[in-house]
Amino acid sequence: MAKNQVQFQRGYSLFEFMDDYGSEEKCEQALFQWRFPEGYVCRECGNTTYCQLKSRKILQCNRCRHQHSLTSGTLFESTKLPLSKWFLAIHLLTQSKTGISAMSLKRELDVNYDTAWKLKHKLLQAMKESDDKHSLRGIVQIDDVYWGGKRRGGKRGRGAEGKTSFVAAVSVNPDGHPQKMRMTVVDGFTNDAIEQWSNRHLAPESTVISDKLACFSSTETAGCYHFGLKTSGNYELMDSPLFKWVNVMIGNVKNSLKGSCHSINPKHLPRYLAEYCFRFNHRFNLREMLPKLAQVAVRTPAMPYRLLKMAELSG
Repeated sequence: MAKNQVQFQRGYSLFEFMDDYGSEEKCEQALFQWRFPEGYVCRECGNTTYCQLKSRKILQCNRCRHQHSLTSGTLFESTKLPLSKWFLAIHLLTQSKTGISAMSLKRELDVNYDTAWKLKHKLLQAMKESDDKHSLRGIVQIDDVYWGGKRRGGKRGRGAEGKTSFVAAVSVNPDGHPQKMRMTVVDGFTNDAIEQWSNRHLAPESTVISDKLACFSSTETAGCYHFGLKTSGNYELMDSPLFKWVNVMIGNVKNSLKGSCHSINPKHLPRYLAEYCFRFNHRFNLREMLPKLAQVAVRTPAMPYRLLKMAELSG
């Protein structure tokens, strides 16, 4: 029986990680290369020569004397943690198929819980901002999903109190194989909400397949072709290849979230969803996931704790 090449690809072991990033010096060298892929360039005057101060780990431009640390202006700015712990956190987050909780991260990195939580959410935000820049295209399966709400009593389904709504979308190739995934929290399943989501996340001329929920016809305003199929009560249609992958990914993400997190504040749900989307969208090369996320982190501005705590219910 032929094995799935993506599923059975060679991974990136902890031993290999330690060979590549097992010391602070190796992490600094990698970070410098990602920040200055074409060589050092002063952000003030554009000069390409510099020196490093002996007393502190500071880079100084040879022309204008502008000084900055290797981490300033990046997600790692002002961190008190060694880069080796940041890189290990990136490795654990990108290689864990089912996710890793802040509590587990605390134990793996030997830091306190608050530090682990802040570190994790900074990296999740970088994942989110990275994938938000890329649109789904081709054949796209979409569905409406809800997270949370009352477990016992109260209204069930759409409109239930305390539930957070989000759109799940998976693009597939002509052979029906999944390519990219996006899960985005929305204010509700209204025409305006889906129109905004479509304009931001769907490429024009994509073919969108959904159930008959009325708001999904708004994807046509983004220049897409919409095909709605009534599935209520028809389980054969729900198992159809037309909806297979979006349903599979919804189930996988929900089970993983329930397994790794005891509870999720709704305002942080977009980041948790982005974590799974990032891993899924970059699963074709597991060894490149750490460099990809680290390069995003280098281009991401500093993110103080007050910003991490802010609600982020749309996107």
